[in-house]
Amino acid sequence: MIYPTMKEVDEAGREQLCRWHRFLPGPGLGSILKPNFQDILEAQVLILNYIETRLMKAGGFTPEISKKIGWVEI
Repeated sequence: MIYPTMKEVDEAGREQLCRWHRFLPGPGLGSILKPNFQDILEAQVLILNYIETRLMKAGGFTPEISKKIGWVEI
């Protein structure tokens, strides 16, 4: 799964925010050994923090959303 842009996070609904929260890989994991690793890591940390902030403002996870999105990315 590719990290979303800040604009995509701005436009995302609660369910999409939950999907990203659950399924995005840890920041920087797809960029290990790349020459711009530090830049990618920092950018992904900012995006992940923004997802968390928006998700909490939207009400966070519910059992219903958790069941709907499951534990395996399709």
